[in-house]
Amino acid sequence: MLMWLKRGIAVLVLLALAASAVVYGILSLSLPALDGQGQSTALSAPVTLERDAIGQAVITARNRHDAAYALGFAHGQDRFFQMDLLRRNAAGELSELFGEAALGLDKRLRFHRFRTLSQRILQQLPASEQRLLARYAQGVNEGQAQSGVQGFEYLLLGAEVRPWQPEDSLLVIFSMYLDLQESTLKRDEALILVESLLGEEMKYFIIQPSNYQAALDSSEVVKNDIKIPKLDDITKFKGVAHIKELSVFGSNNWAVTGQHTKTGAAMLSDDMHLGLNTPAIWYRAQLNYDTASGEVIQVSGVTLPGAPAVVVGSNNQVAWGFTNGYLDTADWIKLDPQVDTTWQVTEQLKLPGGRSEAFTLTLSDYGPVKQIRDEAYALSWVAHQDYAVNLGLLGLESAESVDDALERAAQIAIPVQNMVVVDAQGNAAWRPTGAVPGRAVPSDTAIPSQAYSDDWQRNEVQRPVVKNPTHGKIWTANSRVVSAQQHQRFGDGGYALGARSVQIRDRLMAQNQFDEADFMRLQLDNEARFLVPWHQLLSALLANEGDSYARDSGYLSDWQACACPESVGYTLVRRFRDHTLDLLFAPVEHTLQQVDGSLSPLKRYLEPAAWQLIHERPAHWQQQYSDWDAMLLAAYESAKSQLRETEGRDMAAWQWGRVNQLEVKHPFSRQIPLLSGLLDMPVVAGFGDSYMPAVQKPAFGASQRFIAQPGHLDKAIMSVAGGQSGHPLSPFYRAGFSAYAQGEAVPLLPGAINHRITFTPIN
Repeated sequence: MLMWLKRGIAVLVLLALAASAVVYGILSLSLPALDGQGQSTALSAPVTLERDAIGQAVITARNRHDAAYALGFAHGQDRFFQMDLLRRNAAGELSELFGEAALGLDKRLRFHRFRTLSQRILQQLPASEQRLLARYAQGVNEGQAQSGVQGFEYLLLGAEVRPWQPEDSLLVIFSMYLDLQESTLKRDEALILVESLLGEEMKYFIIQPSNYQAALDSSEVVKNDIKIPKLDDITKFKGVAHIKELSVFGSNNWAVTGQHTKTGAAMLSDDMHLGLNTPAIWYRAQLNYDTASGEVIQVSGVTLPGAPAVVVGSNNQVAWGFTNGYLDTADWIKLDPQVDTTWQVTEQLKLPGGRSEAFTLTLSDYGPVKQIRDEAYALSWVAHQDYAVNLGLLGLESAESVDDALERAAQIAIPVQNMVVVDAQGNAAWRPTGAVPGRAVPSDTAIPSQAYSDDWQRNEVQRPVVKNPTHGKIWTANSRVVSAQQHQRFGDGGYALGARSVQIRDRLMAQNQFDEADFMRLQLDNEARFLVPWHQLLSALLANEGDSYARDSGYLSDWQACACPESVGYTLVRRFRDHTLDLLFAPVEHTLQQVDGSLSPLKRYLEPAAWQLIHERPAHWQQQYSDWDAMLLAAYESAKSQLRETEGRDMAAWQWGRVNQLEVKHPFSRQIPLLSGLLDMPVVAGFGDSYMPAVQKPAFGASQRFIAQPGHLDKAIMSVAGGQSGHPLSPFYRAGFSAYAQGEAVPLLPGAINHRITFTPIN
């Protein structure tokens, strides 16, 4: 019997090895070639595509159109499936790959009709930009087809590759609109519900101005006398209602002028905060090409696979970076059924096997229509306008100075960003760049259709600019950057609380001279300044309970005041705050949930209101608890209960690095955990949090870290949260991730060339 068992185990092992060999063999067939010769009808002259040790693409071409082809080829080789997901996400076409499970998501996304809009905008672009997108698309398709075998993702899904079209590059930009501005739509929708269910007083209480304000002109939005509203009957709700904390897609950037560097050049830092997946969202590239006037351009940075531009980088004369602007770029329009006309269109959502499902949309003169509490509202959003996207970002590649870059930035159509730009002469500037609606009066809640402005159809040309401030320092971090007066014009599209901005500003003001290492330390700054009041509150609360919480108090005493991996005390304070907000606003959240709403899009605003409640301690917000200390203690016990469930009963295991560990996963491994070892990045101990420069959650954080002084790019840094290739057997699949995770400085400029493909034109 034992002999048969051993034979059975041996057979199983051999079968497993054989299966692994088959999988490995299939994957090997789809590996892209890194060396060789190529030809294309898209080219006008020879082009080279080279790669260094980490897979950074180095492209040398005679002109920008040929460079676009080669960049498309590299993207198609390394990232086609990722690009496919981006275009399908924006267009609401994921069901064709993933079946009925994606229908709900497709219906939500198809609401915006971005495929139709992309087709229309493409025809309106200048002829040269249309040609560039066509060359890029041909490069993508030829790069994707180069290995002769479909990528493993399509083999697993049993799906066919759909060729890349020029309009798809515009869809990729619309996918960024969804990432960066969809929270604005949700914010206003949540405020409509709060106002209609709980009154205007509750709305103003929830979104009262932050205590953390760091506008570039130091102006503050003044708090009026905000009273705590009565809860009335909604206090009948008992218990905690979890309010999910949504990720604030955005970023940090800052700069100092040449007076603060040894070289006299200005210096820029930029780290864009996005969801972290495998492969990384950004793709490193250096483009070398000639302009029509004979000028030689070399631009190094990161590109977005699917689009032909360098998004963040430097041409050695200027360097630029972005953070999400969060100006108010959307309004809900309440329709009058007696006056406003609506109509319906039916679209087909494709499914695998040639099947499809009809989906009917309601449209209006103001935008697509949604029912909110059985009333019709149209969405007027800048992303729905013809001026929402273009290829204006290409202009930064040849900018010669800050002034030149600011002038070119006026032509850029992307989701509105805080652009910070520096140059080799020592200048630094900030400007909101991208599409901003011309309507002059933004609204937090719905406006009647009679108040709709035709200025929605034009892009705002009057933008604030800050250049070379007296102190020589500029910063943005998704909170309000514009002056308090300008705030009335541009509105609030979901600003971050401001704690990050304040900490960055204070760090910059505390120092006079900077180099790249100083900026890297600031990017990795995880001091918990924001949580100090919560730490003090919790420490005092537990001290009043005598010896019952002696162990907890010990961890709080040793919390290190940072989101440090080994800190248990930080975990206790952070989770105490989360559960306190959940408990304080549970009656409000429960009320919204009854109509499929939530405070989640507004949770980032709750800090000032929460402290007002804690300080004033109104009895009508005390819920069923005997006193306020009992309620706060209940929040702490709720936090501990959740930690026991997720991290185990031993409090010593509740270290922040374990609770908040970084897990950068492939979309497939989230659904098929067996693929994790093949597809995912190594798990890394958590080292940051939400309200500090070092932003980090399990699958969210700095997608790249960029630091540069134009004219001195030999010292410039570009660390990316993942490797270049999306192929798990590629040597570039994980290359660079370890350095990113350890906070190391990876050079911006490419290293020694290891691979080369030479392309020649087919006439």
